[in-house]
Amino acid sequence: MKQILRSSPMPVLPEWIDYNGHLNMAYYSVLMDKGADEVYPQLGFGPNYRDTTQCTTYVAEFHVCYLRELHEGDRVTTTFHLIDYDEKRFHVFQELWHEDGWCAATGEALTLHVDQSGEKPKVAPMPQAILNNLATMKEAQTGLAIPERVGRKIGIVRK
Repeated sequence: MKQILRSSPMPVLPEWIDYNGHLNMAYYSVLMDKGADEVYPQLGFGPNYRDTTQCTTYVAEFHVCYLRELHEGDRVTTTFHLIDYDEKRFHVFQELWHEDGWCAATGEALTLHVDQSGEKPKVAPMPQAILNNLATMKEAQTGLAIPERVGRKIGIVRK
């Protein structure tokens, strides 16, 4: 079974446009984050989870590749592809798709499960129910190819 999760359509808002006349780089991440927020309840996360457990998620690393400009009024969706997970972390790849069918950007995240109940937040194991939800999502995405951009590094290639 191949099941890529896709967000509901989202508009590019006028206040997100920079002086170059296109979507400011920060808002590509905002759009992907909004898309992830739609998926999180399926995993068991969200404000209620935080309030009842004193645990939440923190993104430890997020890499964006900007592929094509977006402009005011464009409508986009974002995908959510669970690449891997363990008891304390999960690795996700997202694509930001224009309603006309082209990919505007990709994002890759490593997210940590964090216990906020102590003096300082600390990375902690996820409860079994959430691990089960991650396993279900991973199983539903079995057979999806690992996207080409997963694991890219940044740097200047010298010849």
